[in-house]
Amino acid sequence: VQLQASGGGLVQPGDSLTLSCAASGRTFYIMAWFRQAPGEEREFVGRISWSTDTEYYADSVKGRFTISRDIAKNAVLLRMNTLKPEDTAVYYCAARNAYESEYPYWGQGTQVTVSS
Repeated sequence: VQLQASGGGLVQPGDSLTLSCAASGRTFYIMAWFRQAPGEEREFVGRISWSTDTEYYADSVKGRFTISRDIAKNAVLLRMNTLKPEDTAVYYCAARNAYESEYPYWGQGTQVTVSS
């Protein structure tokens, strides 16, 4: 099982960016996004239930970020709008099964830098 994250880059404040996380081999109960800024602990961004399409977001991104499914590609997308410098981080996708409380499956991370 592999999670492949992509789509990071350098953008200006106020710009939008979409990250993708493709899962090979299977689907998962929950797919999520986390981020880690330099010198900071990893932070939960949001998650989506693959079967119910139910989303949940951290307060810091609610209203600006949206997670959606790309069923044809077995992937989840993280659409980030109105980006701020404090959104700068390495973004990771993760996945778990219904019976797990932690995320045992992780992608390799993709860098997002928001700077003027």
